[in-house]
Amino acid sequence: MFIPSLVCKLSFAMVTLALVLLIQREQGSFALAGLATGLFGITNVISAPIRARLIDRFGQRGVLSLLALAYAAFLVAFVISSQSDASALIVISAGAAGLFPPPAGASMRVLWSAISPSEVHKTRAYGLDAVAEELIFTVGPLVVTGVILVWSPAGAVLCAAAFGLMGTLGMTTSAISTTHGVKSSHPGKRHHLGALASPGMVPMLVTLTGVGIVLGSIEILAAAIAERLGSTNLAGAWLAAFALGSAAGGLLYGARTWPGRATQRLVALAAAMSVATGILLLLSNSPVIAIALIAVGFFLAPALVTGYLLADDLTEPHLRTEASAWINTAINAGAALSVASAGVLVDWVGLQAAIIVCSIAAALCVVIAGPRLLALTSQKRGEDEIAPSNV
Repeated sequence: MFIPSLVCKLSFAMVTLALVLLIQREQGSFALAGLATGLFGITNVISAPIRARLIDRFGQRGVLSLLALAYAAFLVAFVISSQSDASALIVISAGAAGLFPPPAGASMRVLWSAISPSEVHKTRAYGLDAVAEELIFTVGPLVVTGVILVWSPAGAVLCAAAFGLMGTLGMTTSAISTTHGVKSSHPGKRHHLGALASPGMVPMLVTLTGVGIVLGSIEILAAAIAERLGSTNLAGAWLAAFALGSAAGGLLYGARTWPGRATQRLVALAAAMSVATGILLLLSNSPVIAIALIAVGFFLAPALVTGYLLADDLTEPHLRTEASAWINTAINAGAALSVASAGVLVDWVGLQAAIIVCSIAAALCVVIAGPRLLALTSQKRGEDEIAPSNV
């Protein structure tokens, strides 16, 4: 089930670039491309927790299969509409496709949790999953380029649709996916806020929003620093170094057992990312900047893995797909906000000010939510100490 889930994720790594290039080729408008892909992203973020909640309630196989069919159908509709002059239809079909991407990542993590015999194994599995996802999103744009060279931008969108459908159907044919999560045995206990009602979920998501702020800002800041040094080509190498650091961090994090509770580790990792980002302000040498970006990336995958582990601890089993989806939503929201604001800051107030603001914004998320997470740690420790005397 892991390999098909990666095939599905490859679709998501391809689709945004493929949509942009198809619209630009057929319509000659980057403005329309931005509008369509922006709406795709917005509807995807808004609907992600709803899709995950449906999976938790009704099971993976049926819901994921229906989502994959609808996702592929609307991408095909997008390809067809892109050949016409109906701009509204192009944008609407892109937005509709964004409503239905099957949450392969969140669903796969639920399966990892179900089959892992211990917390150590689950940490390793989540680490492997995070690193594989990082590599998939690095390969995705290259696959789009290759498909366009041998076929066309429309072919790249159709390949994204096919990968999403085939990967989802392949994942849901596994026995564990077929039987997992089918209708909660306690439907009356569901809160209307779902996973968000679980104590500790909101401060955890605020902390992870800070991680997303760093993730999004690095893409803009790397390009701006490279331009300041007179070589924009350095940006690609630096972003590759950032991804390499994340992969190395994820593998190391999954290979060891770490002290402390997940809440403590998440606060420490998010704080370290914000501080490491601020250090970029002091650097002007290309190799040193690459090393610094490796250091920033080194904390990314461990922060994600810790978030997923903490979501499992904070929520009941029938809410875990939704909880995992909320983590992705928090990361994506932080990244989207920082990408937009970092670019504006670089143009309006300069590179150094942009680095300072992005670093402080990420740190503020930790400062605001960190104490509540650590208080949750103290509360759980107290419960653990009281439990033996009750026995």
